[in-house]
Amino acid sequence: MSRIKLLRYGLLVAIGIIAVRLFVIQIFQHDEWTERANAEHISQNTIIAKRGEIYMMENDQPVEVVLNKAAWTVVVDPQVTNREEVEKAFSEIAPDKVVAKWDDVFKDKTRRYYVVARGVEREQVKKLKEKKLAGVWYQEGNERVYPEGDMASALLGFVNAEGKGQYGVEGSLNDTLGGTNGLLKTITDVNNVALSIGDDNVRIPAKDGKNVVLTIDRVLQKKIEKKLAEYLSTSKANHASALVMDPRNGKILTMATIPNYDPANYAKVEDGNLFLNQASDVAYEPASICKTFTFAAAIEEGAMTPETTYNNTGEITVDGWPIKNAHSGELGVISMQTALNYSLNTGSMTALMLLGGSDSEITKTGREKLFDYYYNHFGLGQATGYELNESTGLIQEPNKGYGLNSRYANMTFGQNISLTPLQVAAAFSSLINGGEYYAPTIVAGEITKEGKFVKADEKKAVRRTVTEKTSDTMRAMIWGTRGLQRLYGIDKPGYYIGGKTGTAQGIKDGAYTFDETTGSYIGFGGREGELPEYVIMVKIWEGGQTLEGTADALPLFNLLSDVAIDHFKIKPKG
Repeated sequence: MSRIKLLRYGLLVAIGIIAVRLFVIQIFQHDEWTERANAEHISQNTIIAKRGEIYMMENDQPVEVVLNKAAWTVVVDPQVTNREEVEKAFSEIAPDKVVAKWDDVFKDKTRRYYVVARGVEREQVKKLKEKKLAGVWYQEGNERVYPEGDMASALLGFVNAEGKGQYGVEGSLNDTLGGTNGLLKTITDVNNVALSIGDDNVRIPAKDGKNVVLTIDRVLQKKIEKKLAEYLSTSKANHASALVMDPRNGKILTMATIPNYDPANYAKVEDGNLFLNQASDVAYEPASICKTFTFAAAIEEGAMTPETTYNNTGEITVDGWPIKNAHSGELGVISMQTALNYSLNTGSMTALMLLGGSDSEITKTGREKLFDYYYNHFGLGQATGYELNESTGLIQEPNKGYGLNSRYANMTFGQNISLTPLQVAAAFSSLINGGEYYAPTIVAGEITKEGKFVKADEKKAVRRTVTEKTSDTMRAMIWGTRGLQRLYGIDKPGYYIGGKTGTAQGIKDGAYTFDETTGSYIGFGGREGELPEYVIMVKIWEGGQTLEGTADALPLFNLLSDVAIDHFKIKPKG
């Protein structure tokens, strides 16, 4: 066979192979190769939804405390982009916005998409575009701005580099604030210039997030935070929190945690605990504050009155363990009002005994009734239902486990349980507002795209915790605990202020210790002869320090109570 014939046959075979290959590509692999072609020429950009802004209340009007500014994310195509040109451009124009290492960007040439910069500002983008860098995309979005600095940072939270809310309002309401991103798909050349308009071009609009208005009083929040910081500057503690609530409707007016942080620079925070909202995220043992709930349960059940007496010996032995009063108080026969005034553990344990139908021992019936009031009536040890994330805390059931009587004896004065200040404040509010439990609320409404403030529906009482009569009795008992504050002129005439201390022991080597304690105080205030207008709960603590309800938390409450009276312009009776 001649060489010409061989070449002819070879050419025919080659043409046949090519024809078969084209047939396979066009018929059997059509979708795959179409997708590859699109990957080369189609620019697909996410249209970032505008994140909803956050407002607080001031003089009954919403004011912005978290807003947005335009910012761009820059993406490169490593297969197309000239490394030397793009690296030089960023080093000159936006070196502080680069979030990737250039070696990593160009290490894998099969990649078509790599984020190299975030938070690039408008002028910087303009200058970069003037460079006409091939294979570079500019994705417009927004960057969070916190004009109030670190105010309410533990409550507000922050937005991370990926645009997702973290902690506080930003994290809990991320779906509401974040909206839904859109999509823009066009045919482009290597310089990201549109080549044509056709069926392959797609535009799905972004759905912006909602603007959320909080019930927080912005001015009061600032005042409370300032007072907390001033108080800590002269204290042996470095940490404090305060919650202010309207007991008549459950609206949260202040949630302050000191120290706080700058949410715009969250990455610089070294202590992750600063991200936690102490009022709702952290459960702890509130100690003797809980005596108010124990007394209320016994009074509601008709087992005792403020005038009921018992013999205070300073301690009561339960399950073989002597449980003593933190302070001796008055020994001998005393009333339950006196027991509450001196915050005697023997008094709250006696209330539990009486609740169970005995005056000398804790019974199964008593445990079950106390659990019912704590958990079902007052909502302790479970989520309150307010709009943000929260810890549920824990209350042990009355008939499971060991040492049940001693456990419940300790529960009467707020140990062996874990609760959040938010749970305690909501339950306490029901004790002094006539017996109505309102689920705490922090969302006041939203601001529409047209700028209209649409208020959320007013919340109704969820349930009744105690009768109005019991509430009147408890309000008077809690007012009675502040006798010395009135005697020394701290509580001014014409105002009706009551409250309860709590000093929680720390745990060391598996046992309770007084070497480290947390001080708490919860109280109410308002005009004499009227229902209270505010409830304030404070907590103060420091690792390795002993902080007490009376010595440390009570004076802090007094300062904040004065702030509230002045802020709400509450006039004294007469």
